Amino acid sequence: MAKALVRYFSFVFHGLLAIILIAVSGVALESGQALRLDMLPWTGSTLTYIALLGSLAGLGIVILAFRRKLSALFFVWTLMVAALMVKGYIFSGYYFEPGDLGLSLFEVAASILSIAGAWFQMQAAVEIQKRY
Repeated sequence: MAKALVRYFSFVFHGLLAIILIAVSGVALESGQALRLDMLPWTGSTLTYIALLGSLAGLGIVILAFRRKLSALFFVWTLMVAALMVKGYIFSGYYFEPGDLGLSLFEVAASILSIAGAWFQMQAAVEIQKRY
């Protein structure tokens, strides 16, 4: 039961993250303004396109993993997202605005927890494949 909850949390977290990034980068492209996400290593229009294409890929990966296809790719995706968050928020020169530290730490913790959910999803997909 706990494994299933963590798996579903992982899907919801990465699905919402992808949808939010699609919306934000889409608005940035439409308005002609470049995104400014200082915790990420890219800047300017490169960041906007990477955020849009990466979040579209991420949403596709989440959907496929939810359908128990390419669950290993979802695991790799969660590792990459967590690594970007940890590097960007903790191991970079990123400065927090007052009140943003708690939310950022929550995001980092959620991304790390989602790794476990992706691992459990991958194991569940392997078990189903063994049955057939």
